Amino acid sequence: MAEVSARRLVVATGNAGKLRELQALLEGLGFELVGQDALGVASIEETGSTFLENALLKAHHAAAATGCAVLADDSGLEVDALGGAPGVLSARFAGASADDAANNRKLLEALVDVAPAARGARYRCVLVYLEGPADREPLVAEGVWEGQIAATPRGAGGFGYDPYFLVPEEGCTAAELAPSIKNQLSHRGKALADLRRALAARRSS
Repeated sequence: MAEVSARRLVVATGNAGKLRELQALLEGLGFELVGQDALGVASIEETGSTFLENALLKAHHAAAATGCAVLADDSGLEVDALGGAPGVLSARFAGASADDAANNRKLLEALVDVAPAARGARYRCVLVYLEGPADREPLVAEGVWEGQIAATPRGAGGFGYDPYFLVPEEGCTAAELAPSIKNQLSHRGKALADLRRALAARRSS
């Protein structure tokens, strides 16, 4: 019997860390994941006020540009003491061209007088899957990962705010977790688990 070739799935991100995590989380579903930047698709401005609005914007943009099935992720950090900020601005908290180090510095400065017990936070992820540009019924999945913001960085793994995102039940930060454990616990892992179920239900219907 001839091997069935993997179906191309364009990931609407230029973030290499996200792409690596999504590749691991979607293993076994028959997709060949390709980042949109590898296909010459530029990022679209994220003008939405919610993670869902931004994920939909990114998904439709990448689907229209490539004609392929698309997975878009919009995610970020919500800090209780900051009223839910940085939220949808997580990747550009310190400015449009800010890197992880600059965003983390701004976060720590904003929390300098906040006691450890009041540093509750969560990562939130919203995923949107489109079969292609004509798909008018996108699959949507969401995941939330509760934690706290540490005063000092720990760990060299992950990306973004991971060195400061303390996972109390594990006694470490997200950046100290093995990738396989992080994928089980994380907001993105939970959202992908929901999406896998939705994809399986769609394929069997």
